[in-house]
Amino acid sequence: MTENAKMPEPTGTVADAVKGNWVDRLAPGFSRPYLRLSRADRPIGTWLLYLPCLWGLSLALLATDSVGLFDLWIVVACGIGAFLMRGAGCTWNDITDRNFDGAVARTRSRPIPSGQVTVRGAAIWMVAQALVSFGILLTFPGAAIILGIIALAPVAIYPFAKRFTWWPQVFLGLAFNWGALLAWAAHTGSIGPAPVVLYLAGIGWTLFYDTIYAHQDTEDDALIGVKSTARLFGEASPQWLTGFMYATTALMVIAVLAATRAVGADILPSLIALGGALAMLLHMRWQLARFDADDMGGLLRLFRSNRDAGLLPVLFFACAALV
Repeated sequence: MTENAKMPEPTGTVADAVKGNWVDRLAPGFSRPYLRLSRADRPIGTWLLYLPCLWGLSLALLATDSVGLFDLWIVVACGIGAFLMRGAGCTWNDITDRNFDGAVARTRSRPIPSGQVTVRGAAIWMVAQALVSFGILLTFPGAAIILGIIALAPVAIYPFAKRFTWWPQVFLGLAFNWGALLAWAAHTGSIGPAPVVLYLAGIGWTLFYDTIYAHQDTEDDALIGVKSTARLFGEASPQWLTGFMYATTALMVIAVLAATRAVGADILPSLIALGGALAMLLHMRWQLARFDADDMGGLLRLFRSNRDAGLLPVLFFACAALV
């Protein structure tokens, strides 16, 4: 080796990030560790937080039979808020889990355990994201603002859930699907049975996709004592996933019926909206048919495919609202 030769510098890339993502390719070097803390290199989490917002808004449009310019702002604001609050939540998760993450193969390359970001720097970044998101929340009606503030509770609790319960995915579902309530309230100014049932459908969906995701870490989780539904269910996971799939579908059907009955909707919009629940069911069945707990790459692909699964009800609900 010549005197001027240099060893390659660590890239800082996170192991389970999307290859060739925009953070690794385009973001300024100083910002990359913080964007990785926010999971900006893995957009699926933002989608999974954003989609329940779109469910709630599109079903509210159907229930009230009204569409206004402010609804466009709800779409945009929820998208920005999902990105920011997902980032803040993931930063909080990485702060609390920094010792666990260093012991797990898939997560030891994350910014804090790999030494790219200090805990203090991560905390400042978390607060900055939360404050910008709160500023956006203040543009919504009072009911939505209150719901947005309450949402901080499950976000704060979730990272600790895996330490005291075999069902941490329930706490993730409580946090990730809150947007169904918030977006409904942003449009209507209140809450009713339909968004509550839709919220429960989202929790069922989270149990489905995050159990699939958690199967990637079962061996490491067992070694360090972290609990999950994947470890709890073990070989019975396909049967549990089937139950979550049908529970999600049934609850979404009930939510649609509650929303359309509220305004005496014509049969065609109701049928179109119900088609959203059916389309999502078919996608989840497709995932279930390909579930293999020993295929790490396949598990990650199935998890990421839930962006498309969650978009299907949005498409059908929006079409129903415009009929």
